[in-house]
Amino acid sequence: MNKNNYCVIMGGGIGSRFWPFSRESRPKQFLDFFGTGRSLLQLTFDRLKKIVPVENILIVTNKAYFDLVKDELPELTSEQILLEPVRRNTAPCIAFATYRIKAINPNANIIVAPSDHLILKEDEFVTTIQKAFDFVEKNPVLLTLGIKPSRPETGYGYIQMSEEKVNDVTKVKVFTEKPDIELAKVFFESGEFLWNSGIFIWNVNTIMDAFHRHLPDIANLLDPGCELFNTPEETQFIEQQFPRSPNISIDYGVMEKASNVYVMAANFGWSDLGTWGSLHDISNPKDDDANAALAGNTLFFDSSENIAAIPKGKVAVVQGLDGYIIADTDNVLLICKKEDEQRIRQFVTDVKHNFGDEFV
Repeated sequence: MNKNNYCVIMGGGIGSRFWPFSRESRPKQFLDFFGTGRSLLQLTFDRLKKIVPVENILIVTNKAYFDLVKDELPELTSEQILLEPVRRNTAPCIAFATYRIKAINPNANIIVAPSDHLILKEDEFVTTIQKAFDFVEKNPVLLTLGIKPSRPETGYGYIQMSEEKVNDVTKVKVFTEKPDIELAKVFFESGEFLWNSGIFIWNVNTIMDAFHRHLPDIANLLDPGCELFNTPEETQFIEQQFPRSPNISIDYGVMEKASNVYVMAANFGWSDLGTWGSLHDISNPKDDDANAALAGNTLFFDSSENIAAIPKGKVAVVQGLDGYIIADTDNVLLICKKEDEQRIRQFVTDVKHNFGDEFV
């Protein structure tokens, strides 16, 4: 393996769109959705250690999840778990890891990956990432992996491809974050757009330059600590500076603004598992009416296109529902139309306000 290749796994989210299975105390990246005995975080780590030396893998997470990460990934040292004192979205998260890696290896190439994606074709994934590392080592570009859309989707960013190519890698014409449904339909039908997978590859100096150009508020916060990263003083510096970072995604903050963004089309069975609907799409088996039962025992009558997640030892009988999420846990039952699942975050807020933290 190339010792200059590093990996950043983003593992600090709370996964509120998967409530009530995903909770603040144990978010979805720490859950075993498919009964494999490995959580989504563990599956991500298993996949990436085929490409990047284990000692070059960093997990960025909220400080509340240090023990969870340590328990799930005992191969990592404590120094490889970067702790955010507060949640500030993906741009500050990536900046934190970038400054750490720059202090370790000023020539590093980096893959940034979410902790909660599903990759079905791992051999193709490994081949794609190796090609991507080779590309960014030779070209000062911000590279993202693009997925051919299978439907109009408002939960993903979209990438419009230009005619310009370098070694079969396409320059991005427009990078658009999460359109409304009408625009998503236009993007899907045009055939000119790919979904943004949320997986990025770049050289440490390229992304460092992008932060200084496009997110100077973050760069100006972290620059004074350049000599402190990868030292015992790093923690105190981050505790002081990180909470002052703007709450902004890397997509809005950098990718939509930069002129050196390229996309590599990929086909490795990707799903970001961002919603119950996306989980329904990939769930297998389904019955003849496209109902999926993730766990527990569920009988469906006169029902179609539903997804049910029921605790083991419990039986659910569902009659007369079409296109619903039925998710039952010890103290919460959610019954919600799949088409309205973007409202789940608001449901979580309302439950917390009305009934308290124990239910979220």
